Amino acid sequence: MGRLLPWTGDDGQPAFLAPGSENGALARLADSLEESQLQDSSVVFDHALSVLENDSASDVELRFVAERLSECLFNTMRVADSRGARLPDVEGGA
Repeated sequence: MGRLLPWTGDDGQPAFLAPGSENGALARLADSLEESQLQDSSVVFDHALSVLENDSASDVELRFVAERLSECLFNTMRVADSRGARLPDVEGGA
């Protein structure tokens, strides 16, 4: 199985890059999208901190932040899974 991509197929199932395509245009697009997702996560995290510091934040604001954080966490975990799967196996290493 190839690299896990940062999007799903038409059926909602995980999409994978074909083995041997690691340096192609689709891989570069996936790299770019992953970077964008990680940057978005950082922005949402900073915004969430400011909302949580506001004692008068409304339920709507808190729910919105929670939904965005959930989306970002999902994307970040997907990036971590994809990148972790591409790490070389190291026998006996820490």
